[in-house]
Amino acid sequence: MPKVRRRTYRTSYRRRRPQATIASHVNLSIVLLASLAIAIGLISIIMSMSHTKSDTSGPYNLAGAPSINANFIDQVLEHYDSPAKGKGQVLYDDGVKYGIDPAYALAFFMQESRMGTQGVASVTHSLGNIRATTGYANYHGYRQYANWEEGFEDWYKLISQQYIRDWGLHTVDQIIPVYAPNEDNNNEQQYISAIKYMVDRWRSGDIQIS
Repeated sequence: MPKVRRRTYRTSYRRRRPQATIASHVNLSIVLLASLAIAIGLISIIMSMSHTKSDTSGPYNLAGAPSINANFIDQVLEHYDSPAKGKGQVLYDDGVKYGIDPAYALAFFMQESRMGTQGVASVTHSLGNIRATTGYANYHGYRQYANWEEGFEDWYKLISQQYIRDWGLHTVDQIIPVYAPNEDNNNEQQYISAIKYMVDRWRSGDIQIS
């Protein structure tokens, strides 16, 4: 009887893959959430840095220390042949007194009357063509002053006490819609852009506003 070989079978032992547990899912979720939070934080920091670099002038808050000096103000007034030329120190000192950056006063003066050379300001001595109210001399509906010194100080007082202190309006974007609203035949956005542009130019040392 022939010998019968026993068949040998190759068998491979496969390890069972460990099944995921609830704990491992929880840990993975925590890691993913933490990574997402870090990523969002980094993006926020980058965007904040980018915004700071592109908007070096800040939020255009009128309240603050002077960003231009009296001599520079005199140069601007002289350049535009303003009837108020030579009074840069007065405009500067009033800004310090009322806590308003005089660069904004100069910008309003330019926007309203091209430094007192146009419109009723040449008669009223008004920096900002303020509407007449009780207690003020009236010229065609605008406050009239005896001289530029009075006109300068009244504008600073109006902005400091009424707009900022009483109404809580601090920035150019907040003040202009009340100071020169569209319904009074003004263009608010154009006015806002003009003020910001002039302040930026003067802060950079340019006298000429194109």
